[in-house]
Amino acid sequence: MTARSSLPRSAAVAAVVATALAGGLLAATTAASASDSPASVAETRIHDIQGTTRISPLVGQQVADVTGIVTGVRTYGSKGFWFQDPQADADAATSEGIFVFTSSAPTVAVGDAVKVSGTVGEYIPGGTSSGNQSVTQISKPTVTVVSSGNPVPAPVTLSAKSVPSSYAPEGDPAAGGSINALPLNPRKYALDHYESLEGSNVRIGTSRVVGATDPYSELWVTVKPHEHDNRRGGTVYGSYTSQNTGRLQIQQLAPISQQPFPKANVGDVLAGTTEGPLDFNQFGGYTLAARTLGTVTDRGLKAESTRPQRSGELAVATYNVENLDPTDPQAKFDALAAPVVNNLASPDVIALEEIQDNNGAKNDGTVAADESLKKFTAAIAAAGGPAYDWRTIDPANNKDGGEPGGNIRQVFLFNPERVSFTDRAGGDAATATAVVRDGRDAALTLSPGRIDPANAAWENSRKPLAGEFTFRGRTVFVIANHFGSKGGDESLVSHHQPPVRKSEIKRLEQAQAVNTFVKDILKVQRNADVLVLGDINDFEFSATTKALTADGALYPAVKSLPRSERYSYVFQGNSQVLDQILTSPSIDDFSYDSVHINAEFSAQNSDHDPQVLRFRP
Repeated sequence: MTARSSLPRSAAVAAVVATALAGGLLAATTAASASDSPASVAETRIHDIQGTTRISPLVGQQVADVTGIVTGVRTYGSKGFWFQDPQADADAATSEGIFVFTSSAPTVAVGDAVKVSGTVGEYIPGGTSSGNQSVTQISKPTVTVVSSGNPVPAPVTLSAKSVPSSYAPEGDPAAGGSINALPLNPRKYALDHYESLEGSNVRIGTSRVVGATDPYSELWVTVKPHEHDNRRGGTVYGSYTSQNTGRLQIQQLAPISQQPFPKANVGDVLAGTTEGPLDFNQFGGYTLAARTLGTVTDRGLKAESTRPQRSGELAVATYNVENLDPTDPQAKFDALAAPVVNNLASPDVIALEEIQDNNGAKNDGTVAADESLKKFTAAIAAAGGPAYDWRTIDPANNKDGGEPGGNIRQVFLFNPERVSFTDRAGGDAATATAVVRDGRDAALTLSPGRIDPANAAWENSRKPLAGEFTFRGRTVFVIANHFGSKGGDESLVSHHQPPVRKSEIKRLEQAQAVNTFVKDILKVQRNADVLVLGDINDFEFSATTKALTADGALYPAVKSLPRSERYSYVFQGNSQVLDQILTSPSIDDFSYDSVHINAEFSAQNSDHDPQVLRFRP
């Protein structure tokens, strides 16, 4: 889970990021240049400021006495208000609403007729490095209230019919893949449709929740009831070219202290009318800043439970426990442990991700995690589960990424009543395990051991943990992974289309290293049972997964599920695959389950859903 803060649109930043398009980048117009020789535009309307592209044709210029009706006021975070011209022009590409950045709490009220003078700018939430689109706004304003109590302009309804199914145009190659200078085509592309309404008063009717309420008091809905929906109410993300255009983030204008934000799970319904200005923010892009908020109807989503493994089946699971360490309250251990028994049916082997060291984020050189694991396995036993044993390799301090001082790592839990672990001593943070021949079979030189830890692909990232297990006389090789995160990637609403996904470079290298290791096993023993599993941090259709499966070494077992069931994580209203279990060719008959117990719920024990695979070695 990514920590974040609500950053105000400071006047300085807004002026610096007053922009013009240059080579696909938003070039800054400084406050000094704007104030030294301000250009004045007479009798300017809001649609003149917004223009027909994403960048205002009047950026950096002074405007005077722009008229409109206040449609929303924000008195916290990025302070300011939206106002809108009730007399729209005939061009669907030009928005009639705009945000006025006041820096301090605005003194206007919804329904005020105002005249606004100030500087036109383009504010980029998250800064230029984020790749986010910019928000056209007026800063350093002088505001005159002409009258009060006026009706707000009628909202534009966002619906399945109004929002196009195509997501965005291809970016201009001559501008570095940017869509900023392209004329808006709101009837063809969803991003253009939303941009043509930036700052305008919009509404949605009763809509399905596709992203649960998060700690930042926001949720996601879809205005397209049947867009890639599944039986649990989510919207499944199935390819890079199908972005689920009906998704929309919902926040509210009233401070939480005054009006608590409703709790909702995926599949619930935001009933009635939700209305307010269409904003664009750093975390999610186009957002309905609700002046009036509908009511959440609980559809009773329940956590799933998988079936128990049969006597001859080996059950192997992956479970991201989200930075678990002994400083966490016992309640968190209990909440994570109980599903191991009640929802996962006590798998024989569990690959854990994000187990922290014995003092968590305290950065004092501690790397051992035995106390973390004692506490977790005790909680599982207390919940009625087996007495799990464990194997792991402690990382070098602060060399595996994650929360500084936390030293997250992968861990094997296993039920010694059902499966045994083959210990081959000598594994440590820096020593690589290798594949050797043991008679006619493959074996590891170190078990547990790390795969190629000196490879640059694993710099500041978790190194894969490999181990040998024996079940009913058959060796099973298990490789637990936690690939590099998607941090630093541009969002789906980037002004680059397609967005830049720079984090894929490292995951691709990591996948190639694991694929090579698996092929080393299969060269020695063609029919070896190998499972590669964990938080892969990438989709089943990604280049990462293709690299893992290269030359037929592995198969992504999640593809055995119907497309509507392929997900382990929900991000910005997209139900998607991050956690995977991949099988070697000998494991050709298996049962796979993505067990949905976390990602769809506002109350989460982890932000990932565990995966379970059962087969007969």
